[in-house]
Amino acid sequence: MVGMKIINIAKNTSYFTLALILQKIISFGYFIIIARAIGPENLGKYYFAISFTTVFSIFIDIGMSSVLIREVAKYQERAYNYLRNIIGLKLMLSVLSGGIVFILINLMGYPSLTKDLVYLSSLAMVLDSFTLVFFSVSRGFHNLSYESFAVAGYQLITLVLGVTFLKAGFSLRWLMGAVVIASLINFCYAAGLVVVKWQLTLWPALKYNFIKNMMAMALPFAFYGIFQRFYTYFDSILLSLLAGDRFVGLYSVAFKITFALQFLPLAFVASLYPAMSAYNVSDKKQLAVTFERAMNYLIIIALPISAGIIVLADNLILIFKSEYSGSILPLQIIIASLVFIFASYPVGSLLNACDKQKINGANMAAVLAASVVMNLILIPKLQAVGASITVLATNILLLALGLIWVPKIISYRPWAIVKVLLKSSAAAVLMGILLFYFRESVNIFVLIPVGGVIYFVSLYIIKGYTNADVVSIKNSLVGKNV
Repeated sequence: MVGMKIINIAKNTSYFTLALILQKIISFGYFIIIARAIGPENLGKYYFAISFTTVFSIFIDIGMSSVLIREVAKYQERAYNYLRNIIGLKLMLSVLSGGIVFILINLMGYPSLTKDLVYLSSLAMVLDSFTLVFFSVSRGFHNLSYESFAVAGYQLITLVLGVTFLKAGFSLRWLMGAVVIASLINFCYAAGLVVVKWQLTLWPALKYNFIKNMMAMALPFAFYGIFQRFYTYFDSILLSLLAGDRFVGLYSVAFKITFALQFLPLAFVASLYPAMSAYNVSDKKQLAVTFERAMNYLIIIALPISAGIIVLADNLILIFKSEYSGSILPLQIIIASLVFIFASYPVGSLLNACDKQKINGANMAAVLAASVVMNLILIPKLQAVGASITVLATNILLLALGLIWVPKIISYRPWAIVKVLLKSSAAAVLMGILLFYFRESVNIFVLIPVGGVIYFVSLYIIKGYTNADVVSIKNSLVGKNV
């Protein structure tokens, strides 16, 4: 049984990682196209609308998707009742959340273009929330292959439609319309998957006792999700209010580059979360091994990316045109937080899988409070740079708060992880020095792969990873037992 779960982890990680790589490549390419075409100020309007509605999308889900994944992973026969009642509750919450967004954006006094962008983004918000639930059923059944296809397909549809509208000279409203159309297609695909593949009904239900019990389990996830969404996107809203659309546009470039790189921890968590939930019941030792591996691999991956982008930031920003030169320093600051962001994923996933979601919620609440205070102090003085400093400081805080609880759940080897961190840091510093020396004389597209080779060769020499690790990663990519 454990062997089968390991095989599923390998397959799911492989499928979902490849899909997220493709999705992030398409998404990042599309973002560059938009940024170059519309400029920092209009990009700020576009990004603000998405950030604003994304904050409120959590009120439609309120943690129900996480409960659905966890409970179906443990007891697959419960999928039918959970899904129907979640759909029923989401229908009511969608109306409520949409109404709140409408009222707030009108009270805030934004121009009609910004309000229209928010309205369109709200439609995508509702569709995506239901799509998340439909794919949560598949995750509960330890299957990410269908979602992997949709992840890339959704972004490709957005790209094709968005570029078509740009070429036709259409307004920003049409760009947001491309997102809505892609969300609708993704919604239909995910809904069809639930009905055809898993043979479940989408007819809503509202059973009081069932919903009461489900909400009791979902509430800690809901609090975490609310705090996490506000933490991630509220800085853009504050930038819009305190500094203006142009600084939102500059900040969004730095944030987008960092956010685009999070497909690796996202893929790990998508596959590991249901497995960790099962291991928590059946095999604590395997749970600790899984956690250590996730931490080690993500640290090894995050450090060279962070170091390389810090050194080559000015070269990367030139891709967006000289108008975005104000994004260089924010990018260097935000990308420095990448290793803390990556490491926080398996920590948070462990806590959720082991019924410690209340701790995750409390940690995120503390981080959100720190973020709001820092942003209110720093944004009026430093604009996008101030928001970037806040991102770095609060991600360090989030990881520290989570790590306090890990030894209370599993017996793991923290010094083994620290050892990997130190060796990876040494290899990343060596790589960074060489990149800095050659960054003016060698093309960036040559430097990036060369830097990667330097890092991994150096790390192998100092035994930061072994042949067994290489075999494990290779087997995971082809779906073999690891």
